[in-house]
Amino acid sequence: MEVRMAVKEIKASELNTKEFIKDKTEEISSAVGAGTAINALSGGVDSSAVTMLGHKALQDRLKTYFVENGIMREGEPKRVVSLFKDLGVPVEIIDAKKEFFAALEGVTDPEQKREAITQTFYKKVFGRLVKESGAQFLLQGTILTDVDETIAGIKRQHNVFEQLGIDPQKAFGYKILEPLVQLRKDGVRKVAKELGLPESLYNRIPFPGPALSARVIGGVTPEKIEIVRKATAIVEDMLKESKAFQYMAILHDDRVTGIRDKKREFGMQIEIRCWESVDARTATPTRLSFDLLEALADRITREVPGVVSVTYNIAKKPPSTLEAV
Repeated sequence: MEVRMAVKEIKASELNTKEFIKDKTEEISSAVGAGTAINALSGGVDSSAVTMLGHKALQDRLKTYFVENGIMREGEPKRVVSLFKDLGVPVEIIDAKKEFFAALEGVTDPEQKREAITQTFYKKVFGRLVKESGAQFLLQGTILTDVDETIAGIKRQHNVFEQLGIDPQKAFGYKILEPLVQLRKDGVRKVAKELGLPESLYNRIPFPGPALSARVIGGVTPEKIEIVRKATAIVEDMLKESKAFQYMAILHDDRVTGIRDKKREFGMQIEIRCWESVDARTATPTRLSFDLLEALADRITREVPGVVSVTYNIAKKPPSTLEAV
């Protein structure tokens, strides 16, 4: 596939947030003109910053959606909608669970899973929303690390197109605007803070575009997503004081031998990852105490049905990556 256009990085240390916000709101306003735009809000720092930039530039000419794909964290739709309502930004929830699980059925290859998510999100769900709303533009939170990893072939990020020579207008029927594409995560956090987002959001740990499907190794089903969702809630609750860059639970595809109620049980295995990083390009595992790891394992095996084994990843990035899939 043809690779196009290098993106000129703006480093966090050199970023003037006020000037950046002014420039990007003007660019968005100029690009959209008298038309309308839509965007998807997931509740992560990237999509939240883009949402605030877009509404600053377009006001009610930007329609913001939360796509309920069935693979988000526990309680995420209501939490995100409530938070942005308080910020004066209306968000409409779109129920697309059946479409996403249908697209993922029987898919086990990591890249094919990401492609299934991409096509369902951009072509089916947003293709439909674009037609219904009459919007000509989709505003999204692609950052420079997404572009780097996709072009390098590390993993196909679901939100990278033009840099691969893909024209979204031809592929999906609308243009995509990426106001954050020159920044990495540390720069986006600074912009989000300047835009008035609360610390609970601008300092929130990263979450993958393919959501919890990126944390299920092998095939994705509603049952597996529910298992990793419960484990994720426990991990995020117990590691929130760690101040780590990112932490997560991953459901493995293999079955392992366990013992419960004095009987053998062939159960599931959860892998915990916790990372120290600045911009996600490199990372090292956090040196969590053994007491904390033991407490995590006890809660997960007790509270998540069917899980009999819990492991902790200690490989650096590279050669590992932050997300397993």
